[in-house]
Amino acid sequence: MKQQNPYDLVIFDCDGVLIDSETLASRIDAEELTRIGYPTSYSDVVLRFTGLSSATMRKLIEEDWGRPLPGNFDTIVQDRIKESYRTELQAISGIDQLLHQLQLPRCVASSSAPDKLRLGLELTGLWPHFDPHVFSSVMVKVGKPAPDLFLFAAAKMGVEPARCVVVEDSIAGVRAGVAAGMTVIGFTAGGHCLEDHNHRLFSAGAKVVARSAEELTSLLCGSQTLSPMMG
Repeated sequence: MKQQNPYDLVIFDCDGVLIDSETLASRIDAEELTRIGYPTSYSDVVLRFTGLSSATMRKLIEEDWGRPLPGNFDTIVQDRIKESYRTELQAISGIDQLLHQLQLPRCVASSSAPDKLRLGLELTGLWPHFDPHVFSSVMVKVGKPAPDLFLFAAAKMGVEPARCVVVEDSIAGVRAGVAAGMTVIGFTAGGHCLEDHNHRLFSAGAKVVARSAEELTSLLCGSQTLSPMMG
């Protein structure tokens, strides 16, 4: 993205955009939900819950199931996910190179909890690219797909929403960015993205979809340009 483009900030989602964590988390969510008697497949979790906070996911499941999840469910899941991070987690291919090239200010705005965010970014070596500008949905009243988190991040960074670009892999995240009045780039380089995921992101309001970090680099650092969201 050249300097003539009217953007002052890039807001990155984390899971599935910076780190290839959605495959790990979705697998573990599906296994633990099935274990407690709520049969769920990996693809079910990807389609229904990607981009949502654990609290929102829990609320939706309990409404559908008609009973509360066990009190220790979130702890068990998060402990398993963090352990998988330590043995399996990788950065999205090409993201580190993109962040080294990116000249615009950047931050992270994610549905994940702060400790999980820091762990994932530190293990993949990406934390220094963002520290201390890492924002979690626990910092706002309502998470994605509401616009609150993106608006909070923009305010903390001192940038007007219309001058922000959001990079998102989830439908909830795309909708949140659009609702915040920001331009949204859909991103499908994560291992969890299904074959038709680009169409889902377009339908949710993404301005353009990048299929790889290289395509995203072209949009943010190269010759391609994006027009701001209007209205």
